[in-house]
Amino acid sequence: MKTDERGQPTDDHAHAPEQPGDRPDEGTGHPHRRDLVAAAFGLVLVTAAAVVGTAIQRSDGSLRVNWPPLLGTWDPRVGPGTPAALAVAVLIIAYGPGLAARLPWRALLLTTWAAALAWTFSLALIDGWHWGVARRLTTKNEYLTVIDRFSDIGATLRGFSDHIVIGEPGNWPAHVAGHPPGATLTFVWLDRIGLGGGSWAGVWCIVIGGSAVAAVLVTVRALTDERTARRAVPFLALAPAAVWMGTSADGYFAGVAAWSLALLALAATRTVRLPAAAALGAGLLYGFTCYLSYGLTLMALPGLGVLVLARTARPLPLVLLGSLAVPVAFTLAGFNWWEAYQELVVRYYQGAGGIRPYAYWIWANLAATTLAVGLATIAGLGRALTLAPRAVRQLRPARPPATSTPALRLAVLVLAALLAIAAADLSGMSKAETERIWLPFMLWLIPATALLPGRRRGWLAGQAIVALLVNHLVFTGW
Repeated sequence: MKTDERGQPTDDHAHAPEQPGDRPDEGTGHPHRRDLVAAAFGLVLVTAAAVVGTAIQRSDGSLRVNWPPLLGTWDPRVGPGTPAALAVAVLIIAYGPGLAARLPWRALLLTTWAAALAWTFSLALIDGWHWGVARRLTTKNEYLTVIDRFSDIGATLRGFSDHIVIGEPGNWPAHVAGHPPGATLTFVWLDRIGLGGGSWAGVWCIVIGGSAVAAVLVTVRALTDERTARRAVPFLALAPAAVWMGTSADGYFAGVAAWSLALLALAATRTVRLPAAAALGAGLLYGFTCYLSYGLTLMALPGLGVLVLARTARPLPLVLLGSLAVPVAFTLAGFNWWEAYQELVVRYYQGAGGIRPYAYWIWANLAATTLAVGLATIAGLGRALTLAPRAVRQLRPARPPATSTPALRLAVLVLAALLAIAAADLSGMSKAETERIWLPFMLWLIPATALLPGRRRGWLAGQAIVALLVNHLVFTGW
């Protein structure tokens, strides 16, 4: 249940007229069959991407991945994290739905974050601490290989764009070149406060990335209702995306972006004591997000969805003011974001991006996304798409807010994330590796599972099986 600025309970949807299918546990016709059809479509998509991709890769090697549609190599194994991963999965499946319904809200947020961390760490430790956590961000393409080149941060920022294109003297490794310097600077700052090396970097990414599940829940609660948010809890804690959250910097990016949206939702719905501070914080985090990854400028689309759902532009001036702080700081330090992005486009097409076929990845990216969010999410997305026409109609200014039910509002939030993914996909700058690169977007698809009917432990089991199979059979490199 929402609370107002004084912490008193309120319910914006108490008098909303519901129709069949509006409540997450209700539907029309054959809801279970419809959900299974949607999940089957996702399975067919993944299978097609694997079969077609394998044929293309064996034919000419143009996909530049060994296990399409995922970047990884076939490597069946078990490890020290295997028993822990199995135990975490069983506990979340058995007790997650019940705890999600009963725990006090703040305790639930912390418990969900802890469960997500346990799930992510246990999956990462299937490869042991060294290979699963400590080494992941120290390989030749990663950020920690260039820490020493930032001894003079100002000079490095001024010359950052000069080392993006391949062929320039001392060009940056792939991931450093592929992101604004905010990403690398994070690890430089960690190193300077005594938290250097791959272990600290890996833990940082997993812990910050794990907090994203709490941010998503805060946002869903503010924009829909508490009951809907609680229904999404076990699916967020047990998401297959955890395979790539531990350990990749994109998990860290996902956490920063998620809290930006959470603060925006709190400011827009005024369900926080200091909405102005929340709006400024949302802008500050969004600005920093744009300096972690160029593609995450598209988080503006879910942000717009938040404002549309809240039916207000009141936080926007403060959000814009906050979002200028980071760009101004980097610009004054000598880094030109737009110039660097143009250099990155050149670098992208110099490498695998210029070889990988757009015609395959335009749809195979979605297959990789399916594996990362799980078939339960695909089933939930099917329900969200079914609700979409009416959800959009309910947003018209002439319709009072009370006519929009939680399910319809959740559908809009999920569709805004889908729109961001579609834009990234069509851009051609995301060909392969989207199971990792799109983590900040994909986390916002998972709440669609709240629309699934019943107790849903079977769906949860399916989510766990996907993650366990991928992490035990494929060495993903993150």
